[in-house]
Amino acid sequence: MSFVVETRTVDGRPTAVGSAGSYTLVVDRPVEAGGGGLGFNGGQLLCLAVAGCVSNDLFREADAMGITLHRVAVRVSGGFAGDPAVSTPISYGVELSGDAPQERLRDLVAHVDRIAEIPNSLRAGTEVSLDAMNLTSTA
Repeated sequence: MSFVVETRTVDGRPTAVGSAGSYTLVVDRPVEAGGGGLGFNGGQLLCLAVAGCVSNDLFREADAMGITLHRVAVRVSGGFAGDPAVSTPISYGVELSGDAPQERLRDLVAHVDRIAEIPNSLRAGTEVSLDAMNLTSTA
């Protein structure tokens, strides 16, 4: 599966609307960094990508194993350090309840940790490249 996402700033400010097809969210910088403080910053989105992937995969894989999940919470911690700043190690925890014995639930979480696309992409060091620029000067 491939897809394209995009951000577009609002009123010439750092606040932007991120979109993927018909889905949107707000991206922004904290107020103290010159933004409006109205949405997720990039680091939060990176951690949210991990959380969203793990959560979605838990439901997909539970269904394949015949397990019904009642509640899933994924908490991700991360940060940035250095100059230029790069991600510090990311860690996550899972809390869930489901209609299977604890051993099967533990196996489910371990299985998802092995196969989840976003954590595995980060672990493998996915290449990121700038492939286009469209610049307009108003100077």
